[in-house]
Amino acid sequence: MNANSPKSWLGDLKKDLLQRQTVSLYRQLLPSDVDGPYLKRGGKKLLNLAGNDYLALSNHPQLKEAAVTAIEQHGVGSGASKLVTGHSCEVHQLESQFATFKHAPAAVIFPTGYMANLGVLTSLANQDDVVFIDKLTHASLIDAAQFCGATVRVYPHHNAEKLERLLERYTDARRRLIVTDSVFSMDGDVADLPALCALAAKYDAITIVDEAHGTGVLGDQGSGLCELQNVADQVDIVISTASKALGSLGGIVTAQQPVIETLINHARSLIYTTAPPPSQVACIAAALDVITAEPQRRERLVELSKHVREAVTQMGFVLPTTTVQTPIIPLITGESDAAIALSAHLNQQGIHAPAIRPPTVAPNAARVRLSLRCDLTEEHVDQLINALASAPKAQ
Repeated sequence: MNANSPKSWLGDLKKDLLQRQTVSLYRQLLPSDVDGPYLKRGGKKLLNLAGNDYLALSNHPQLKEAAVTAIEQHGVGSGASKLVTGHSCEVHQLESQFATFKHAPAAVIFPTGYMANLGVLTSLANQDDVVFIDKLTHASLIDAAQFCGATVRVYPHHNAEKLERLLERYTDARRRLIVTDSVFSMDGDVADLPALCALAAKYDAITIVDEAHGTGVLGDQGSGLCELQNVADQVDIVISTASKALGSLGGIVTAQQPVIETLINHARSLIYTTAPPPSQVACIAAALDVITAEPQRRERLVELSKHVREAVTQMGFVLPTTTVQTPIIPLITGESDAAIALSAHLNQQGIHAPAIRPPTVAPNAARVRLSLRCDLTEEHVDQLINALASAPKAQ
């Protein structure tokens, strides 16, 4: 091939991207500046209803002060993986603090929630095992289930009966792992953890719960759905993230000490990566303090969630059924074009709420996902409700 000839593989990529554009599935990165409940993009100031900063902690003065102090005292980087020199005294203290927060014996921190999910499943399961996973569980856990080499069986969303039939078929497996989100990120509904724990006890299965969207938001102490549904002592492994309600970044696994030690010895996504920097560790610790000291933040979030859910339901939007008020409210449109149109309408009304399309959600299940935060004012809520009232869906 001539050196100046176009590379055929680049042509293939361009064709794929063009095809995505024709079916309204093309994505692109747009520079943004987040300022509290607002987003600045393209010179326009928008109310941000797309993020996961549920408790508005990412800009909390206590977290910012903790980060600055950590940088001044310890620098900007951890310098190595946890098993080399990256497991600082501050990390050790944070893991102990987080375990107490989660009512668990032990904890270990990964740089991100994705890496924590990957580390858990690839450390505990192999080709001799079976992973049973809720159909709507987050993509990071689905990836982890596929990477670990185990047989993967997906059960319909919330269908405990189908899950039990699957468990009955695989009693000869070395290990059976039941994997679920606590709060499902695209539907805003919650798992029935007591039912899953009962099945796990009956079939000697391991329960793994991703509390990414529950940590900091649910429960009397804010530790998550496990606390709210009174199963913290029954769920074997909980995976949390600091990137949502805690306003920072990092994945934290809480479990019995042998599980944590297994991750330290086997989780490649922990062993072969640099440990979180001091500022990140300090922010997580500060966030736990704020969550304990300021319960009014999650109380306000519940109030907002209930109000907005009732308002959009009255407008004719059909929401997934949930027994718990969560800040994730999906406005399901079906077709991707309709989701894009609704998102564009909200943008014109000064609100940022992007369209969520396949493969993030199932075909014909495109939506605009509203994601609330505790510092929204009554004026913000009125702005949203008025914008939705004039949207094509509501006419």
